[in-house]
Amino acid sequence: MIKLHDKYFKPYITAKQIEKAIDAMVAKMANDFATEVPVFVGVLNGSFMFVSDFVKKYPYPCEVTFIKLASYEGVKSTEDIQRLVGLTQDVSGRTVIVLEDIIDTGNTLVEIHRIFENAHVKTLKIATLFYKPQAYKKDYKIHYTGVDIADKFIVGYGLDYNNLGRNLPEIYQIKETQHMTNLVLFGPPGAGKGTQANFLKEKYNLVHISTGDVFRYNIKNETALGVLAKSYIDKGALVPDQVTIDMLNAEVEKNADANGFIFDGFPRTNAQAKALDALMDEKDSQINAMIALEVEDEILVGRLLERGKTSGRADDADETVIRNRIKVYYDETAILKDYYTAQNKYHGVDGVGSIEAITERLSTVIDKL
Repeated sequence: MIKLHDKYFKPYITAKQIEKAIDAMVAKMANDFATEVPVFVGVLNGSFMFVSDFVKKYPYPCEVTFIKLASYEGVKSTEDIQRLVGLTQDVSGRTVIVLEDIIDTGNTLVEIHRIFENAHVKTLKIATLFYKPQAYKKDYKIHYTGVDIADKFIVGYGLDYNNLGRNLPEIYQIKETQHMTNLVLFGPPGAGKGTQANFLKEKYNLVHISTGDVFRYNIKNETALGVLAKSYIDKGALVPDQVTIDMLNAEVEKNADANGFIFDGFPRTNAQAKALDALMDEKDSQINAMIALEVEDEILVGRLLERGKTSGRADDADETVIRNRIKVYYDETAILKDYYTAQNKYHGVDGVGSIEAITERLSTVIDKL
């Protein structure tokens, strides 16, 4: 993570990935223009690193010149494109390839085409190292692209944020910081996890996402993901992790302004934990802690048998079934305990005592995050 002025940026594209993209662009253009001497036109300021590295790799004779345009204020691309330095070279009858550092909205392409409309060039091609397809709003053809990227502000490798960051050899993406507290809450059957989740979501103004509830909602309402999940369930197959993650992502998106989330029932495996980390990273957030309620087996069995007298759940009435559910829980949690312990995020909390006492113990952990 780096800080430029008042904003934070996280690593996004490595120097090796940039070099690989440039190599591919060079190979394609060298093949297309091997019999010509093209004029490469860099768009300043941002493209200076790209143009330098590109032409050093270009294997055939070529010419290089620059124009200078300005379109950014802070982290926003403006409609007002200023031409600071125009074309100073006669390019009539020549193949011209514009080398852009980044194309997002495409506003600068309007000015670029205006610059060359009376230059009588043989061919005008547009190439950009970084391309934001979701942001592009113009009809001009882009002939060569290096890396397609998300519609988020980036710095490095010639790109700046208020004049800082151009010298970085890698690309960093803005971190749209969200002050969230995201918890994975675990507890064996009978530990009182649901009760505690209700208290914690109220106390910390968090959104409780129960995987079971999410599945039931999607299947009942026949959403696209619900229909897909049911197709696996009906065949007796496991629902792929990606389907579950997509459901959770939809729930997170519904509550984009939340202070954080309590994830209940997910993840269950290392692969799922990694997928959840990736989902949180996309939201510029993270899982802060896995909190597991710890209760002795005999107490759990007693609680569930007692609950079975009124819950109507068959799996609360059979001691053999109960003990197997507890065993499955520990088998799953043991794996995740190692995963989150490696990140210093695992917290075991004594789950025996009054509801208030247990809530207080959980709060002590959360308040330190």
